[in-house]
Amino acid sequence: MADEDTDRGGLSGRTLAMASLMPVFPDEPEQVPPLREPGPRIVTIDPLARALRAVVLVKANVPKTARTAETLGTERGGHGVIVDAEGLVVTVGYLVMEATEVEVIDSGGRTLPAKVVAYDFATGFGLLRTTQPPRARPVTFGDSNRLKYKDQVIIAGHGGAKTARRVLVTDRRDFAGYWEYLLDNGIFTSPPYDSFGGAALLNDHGQLLGIGSLQVGDAWRGPSGTLPGNMFIPIDRLKPLIEALREGRQVGTPRPWLGLYAQQVPGELAIAYVSSDGPAERAGLRRGDSIKTVGGEAVDEVSDFYRKVWAAGPPGTRIVLGIEREGDEFDVTLRSVDRMQYLRIETGS
Repeated sequence: MADEDTDRGGLSGRTLAMASLMPVFPDEPEQVPPLREPGPRIVTIDPLARALRAVVLVKANVPKTARTAETLGTERGGHGVIVDAEGLVVTVGYLVMEATEVEVIDSGGRTLPAKVVAYDFATGFGLLRTTQPPRARPVTFGDSNRLKYKDQVIIAGHGGAKTARRVLVTDRRDFAGYWEYLLDNGIFTSPPYDSFGGAALLNDHGQLLGIGSLQVGDAWRGPSGTLPGNMFIPIDRLKPLIEALREGRQVGTPRPWLGLYAQQVPGELAIAYVSSDGPAERAGLRRGDSIKTVGGEAVDEVSDFYRKVWAAGPPGTRIVLGIEREGDEFDVTLRSVDRMQYLRIETGS
């Protein structure tokens, strides 16, 4: 589930220097100071240093028979952030999707077994709970809705100040992922942070603003071209859901899922991949088919396609797609399903 512009995962530890990507913002380099590394006395009271200690390493093992093993791998690694005193950890969901074994490594190197509490497909957040309370103080949530273009923020992975990098917010916009995912008002930053999966997006007060999801080739778009960077899931999307999710309860009505990856290419909306034994494959759809309509209504953008499919009804709803294949046009009827059931994901408190 990755391509050269959008890569999910990425725990490599290499980070590009900020100055190397600043020509698009010629007035910014002098105004973006490096992240300070407090001395020993300041560390005990500095809210940012305290927040960095709450960023943990997440390791997950997934069976080879899992639906996502082929696309996301069986051994996954990334980051997470401690958000309550009992060991609730928020991360990006694809790290722990279908995982049977999860462990969290805290800032002191202590390994804690953890259980997957929840995975929310609509936002992409995943929640874990450690078997023992962590030693680090949990972070508080900031106001991600206030973030705007050119605001300075900090990306941090497990490892404290040495992993933290100051970056700029380069955009706030919707993001449509080809794996039947649509995020409203995502946070885009640059320069790129390679170890982005589950990384913390923080302000100078140590408040959590977002969770790292993707590396993208167009975090900034302008007349002169694009800049690479990252996309973060805004923490404000989690706030109204967290009480239900921490109890393992699903929030809202599940969306109908078709099991196909749609990509926008010049002049058409094409199917790039069909999930094994999913509704699309069972209906006979193939990679390379062009999607023309949903329920008789024309579609030409990925986001519009998702919205029309999701508006059709809950999982189990029959959805009619107008398809073009090698010059022939015809309708295909799919019976949508609940993706949680397809993936056989079991969560709980």
